Amino acid sequence: MPVTVLDPKTALIVIDLQKGIMAYPTIHPIEDVLAKSVKLADAFRARNLPVVLVNVVGMAPGRNEQPPRTATFPPDWADLAPELGASANDHVVTKHTWGAFSKTGLADYLAQQGVTQVVMCGVATSIGVESTARQAHELGLNVTLAVDAMTDMNQDAHVNSVTRIFPRLGETGTADDIIACLDRESSGK
Repeated sequence: MPVTVLDPKTALIVIDLQKGIMAYPTIHPIEDVLAKSVKLADAFRARNLPVVLVNVVGMAPGRNEQPPRTATFPPDWADLAPELGASANDHVVTKHTWGAFSKTGLADYLAQQGVTQVVMCGVATSIGVESTARQAHELGLNVTLAVDAMTDMNQDAHVNSVTRIFPRLGETGTADDIIACLDRESSGK
């Protein structure tokens, strides 16, 4: 469903736009994803709406079929992209799992802010973004996904999330669609 409306208290959640993750090969130019995410963050900040910047520093315990990660990451691996212009008013979440709500206090923060809807962007579409969107939906938040402000390392996974999963979780649109909706809401039209 295309973006139709944003609740008066909507937060932006930017997933894993950090130095280490942005170095991975992605299917869309990461610079474009970052630029659109910055545009969204600036629009939310200009309207005094919450901006949540998420990074990842580990992984959930438990077995899987992937080779274990034994390498240590460089000290700046989890540093958020400086272009995001993190401000003192932004809420930073450091996660150890795919989704940003698990054991991070994010749900409590959003509830304290009176947030009823989240807009999401970042990387990777099928992992961090989709997991966080699923968790937000399960918590009863309205979910909107800025599909041109996200990317993945796998084309098939990205397409599956955007075309099959996201329409079941909320509304989708471009960063410009979302900003236009913010403009409509703030002008009362």
